[in-house]
Amino acid sequence: MSIRFDGQVAIVTGAGGGLGRQHALALAARGAKVVVNDFGRLAEGQTLTAAEAVVREIEAAGGTAVANGASVTDEAAVRAMVEETMQRWGRIDILVNNAGILRDKTFAKMDLADFRLVLDVHLMGAVNCTHAVWPVMRAQKYGRIVMTTSSSGLYGNFGQSNYGAAKMALVGLMQTLALEGAKDGIRVNCLAPTAATRMTEGLMPPEVLARLAPEAVTPGVVYLVSADAPTRAILCAGAGTFERAHITMTQGVHIGTGPDAAEQVAVRFAEISERSGETVPDSGSAQGTNEVARALRGA
Repeated sequence: MSIRFDGQVAIVTGAGGGLGRQHALALAARGAKVVVNDFGRLAEGQTLTAAEAVVREIEAAGGTAVANGASVTDEAAVRAMVEETMQRWGRIDILVNNAGILRDKTFAKMDLADFRLVLDVHLMGAVNCTHAVWPVMRAQKYGRIVMTTSSSGLYGNFGQSNYGAAKMALVGLMQTLALEGAKDGIRVNCLAPTAATRMTEGLMPPEVLARLAPEAVTPGVVYLVSADAPTRAILCAGAGTFERAHITMTQGVHIGTGPDAAEQVAVRFAEISERSGETVPDSGSAQGTNEVARALRGA
């Protein structure tokens, strides 16, 4: 099986370097026309923006791409990017929400402005881009969207409360959009990458960073935006290793509402936490269904 994107159009945000650059290069190499979005500006002495440099790479390899400098936090600029893409190529099949920043500090020392900024870029940036392409994908009855989540959101990471909150929020966004998009052929997934990028420099020793090349993550994105992609999947990727993360629910225990209910929760917490027979709910309603069923059986 060979995954190809001939005739398809992809938008990759934060694609001027690191993971985004590798995603853009890989999609273009497999036939997609790519919008290389990056907010990076020209530094002193440079003649090309980061996005323009990636476009040059793609074109040199025989691919087709265009640079776009919109900030994902600018709703109007994002909508303009989508409109320009439609005018140029007439469709949008793939959106990879990759743009992000770090503002690491412990919660006690964090300025709330930095908390809001990280949420604005990671969460609202993905919301802005997804909301702009959603009607296009619905109309063409096809779409593939990837949210970039993180182990920091899934499992926590010291000093990254802002980043972790934003990244876990993207999982919640993915869960609902996958349900809402199913009837229109839109599949939505999450990627949790571990990679050495501009954002992770200085956070890991050199020998570890050498293993964590961004290109070792990108095969996961290629699959998640393919015609045969799953939906509502959380794919973890790093150093050429791929794992699957799940949000599960245990079978639980019916305790009732008696005067000692809180004490019973405490006493039976290990039983409540027992993971044998745990499930991956199809939707949020599964929790209530399980709770009511157990209550009725208990009665």
